[in-house]
Amino acid sequence: MIDFLIIGGGIAGLSAGARLSEHGSVTVLEAEDALGYHASGRSAALFEEGYGPPSVVALNKASAAFFFTNDYLTPRGLMLLAKSDQADQFRKDLSELGMAEISVADALVHVPVLNPESVAYAALSEGAYDIDTDRVLQDFARTIRANAGSVLTRQKVARIRKDGGHWLVEAAEVFPARKIVNAAGAWADEVARMAGIAPIGITPRRRSMARLPAPGGHDVKNWPMILGAGETWYAKPDAGKLLVSPSEADPVEPHDAYADDMVLAEGLARYEEMVTSPVTRVETNWAGLRSFAPDGTLVLGPDPSDESFVWSAGQGGYGFQTAPAASRLVADLALGRAPELDAAMVSALSVSRLR
Repeated sequence: MIDFLIIGGGIAGLSAGARLSEHGSVTVLEAEDALGYHASGRSAALFEEGYGPPSVVALNKASAAFFFTNDYLTPRGLMLLAKSDQADQFRKDLSELGMAEISVADALVHVPVLNPESVAYAALSEGAYDIDTDRVLQDFARTIRANAGSVLTRQKVARIRKDGGHWLVEAAEVFPARKIVNAAGAWADEVARMAGIAPIGITPRRRSMARLPAPGGHDVKNWPMILGAGETWYAKPDAGKLLVSPSEADPVEPHDAYADDMVLAEGLARYEEMVTSPVTRVETNWAGLRSFAPDGTLVLGPDPSDESFVWSAGQGGYGFQTAPAASRLVADLALGRAPELDAAMVSALSVSRLR
């Protein structure tokens, strides 16, 4: 009998599994051929404490020590840009992100391809970091295995039922478990329905991405991530290239996502307007699904209708940067321990708020 069966081999499932593997037997089931195949493998991989709604920021802050202590972070920086007609949005973003305004001339020092005729406002934060997402995923998986747990791929769940007070989860084989942790990302509501648990209204939202050659032949490795006012686009250095996204959040059905060409073109145009180097070639493109609860924040903990069914869902675009604290909370609640987070935040992240 498995103590904790985790459905989903992305950052939510692996981090929760690693925490729980210290207290019981853990098996992680991933439907795809590889771990982190969907949202976790297509992340912007940025840690910024002030990014997200209040409950997310609380998780970010509680996760920071884990990332720094284990050397998962590399300084990146975050730059905010706005046009002259975006002054109000710029001020709003500036306040929410806690950034410092800088001159356009100073912004050009950091990113020399900016167009001073288009960029009217700029801000910079030094408190943004790249996350080594692959190492984080593999280290959590390694912890599970070191604690005699299993991490299995090609295990698409087909049926879930209760028998004699425990769960039977049918995938490539039948797995008996005392508790289920639903970390299925875009498929979280689907997993809940199979288990006879009411869904919580998870909405997968597509985000497209393009990889461009370094603009103007510049060395981009020390450039900050660049965010358009209102998060209407972003650009981020990656292995000598530049990733550009239209930052769309279009609702879709759960699927293996791919970029929408028209949406991608619109995002590239918004980026291109703010720089002097035209986009002449897209090397590759892709998309991921960021999955949101109705109120836009995470859903963590046992379902009130059956405490043996535990949610770790609704990560949206915050999965990696919240994972250390979110997984600790999931483990605390699944084990019946007092959480480290304060009661107000635990309530803000609970399933009960959506019932």
